[in-house]
Amino acid sequence: MQAGWVVPFLLVLAGRAAAQDHRLAERLDPPTAAAVQRVVDSAAHEGLPTEPLIQKALEGGTLGASGDRIVYAVGALHGQLGRARQALGARAGEADLTAAAGALRAGVSPASLQRLQSLRGDRPLVVPIAVLTDLVADGVSPDEATRSVLDLAREGRPDEEFMALRAGRGGPAATEPGGRPPLRPAADPPVDR
Repeated sequence: MQAGWVVPFLLVLAGRAAAQDHRLAERLDPPTAAAVQRVVDSAAHEGLPTEPLIQKALEGGTLGASGDRIVYAVGALHGQLGRARQALGARAGEADLTAAAGALRAGVSPASLQRLQSLRGDRPLVVPIAVLTDLVADGVSPDEATRSVLDLAREGRPDEEFMALRAGRGGPAATEPGGRPPLRPAADPPVDR
């Protein structure tokens, strides 16, 4: 009587093994690959991009990170992708969500991402979000970087101008001494008079 459950159980296990991304099985130890696959499956169930999670795990494997560290990093990215989805909504594509997850990790607020999205309309967000993230990673305060990127978005500027902000190319009169276009400072709090 107990043997009756063995075949269905083995079929379920075989299905799960077949569903596992072969790259994980090839590059990670079995317990780590299985743990990462659970996170990937959870993300897929939530409608989140899975390829960034797989790439994060493979990167960890390439760098020789421990299994625990890989699983932690993949789980953290899963959380960031979820928060990016909350900020940008269900219509956001994989590239926008992945960029937004990086921005959140860098310290950009979800409200800033929402505002950027509202200003850009249906235009892709990858370039403005990447520029925003790079500016913050380079030490520009999140408020100052956000203000500069939002100002370009508000003016309907093309992606090239966002990239020029990041690269410091904005024409000789528009650059600061370091070659970067001037960043707009964060708004001062209102003063009651």
